[in-house]
Amino acid sequence: MSKKMNFEDLINSDRPTLIDFSAEWCGPCKAMAPILKEVAGLVGNEAKIVKIDVDKNRVLANNLSIRGVPTFILFKNGKALWRQSGMQSTRTLTEIIHKYSDVKSDIDN
Repeated sequence: MSKKMNFEDLINSDRPTLIDFSAEWCGPCKAMAPILKEVAGLVGNEAKIVKIDVDKNRVLANNLSIRGVPTFILFKNGKALWRQSGMQSTRTLTEIIHKYSDVKSDIDN
C-alpha cells in the first residue's frame, strides 16, 4: 500500500477512522502525540488513527471546514460521526472509538 492514500478510501472503512487534523507549528497538536499513541495502544485494530497536516492538505481542510487545529473527526463508512476541536483526553477519544465500533469495551459497563 502506498504512503499517499486517497482520502475517500481512508474514510470508507467499516472500521472507525479517527483523523487528527494538525499542523507542524501547533503546540497543542504536538502535545497530542503521546495521547494518540496511548489511544492507539488501547484500541488496537478496533480503529485507524491517522494524522493529516492541514498545511499540506489545504483543499481537504477547507472542504471539511477545518478552522482550528487540532481538529479530530471520526469517520466510519464514509460518514463523519463525531467532530471536536482542541486537545482531547485519552479517555474521551477511546470512548468515542468504542462507541462507534462494533467492539464492546469495559468503559461501556
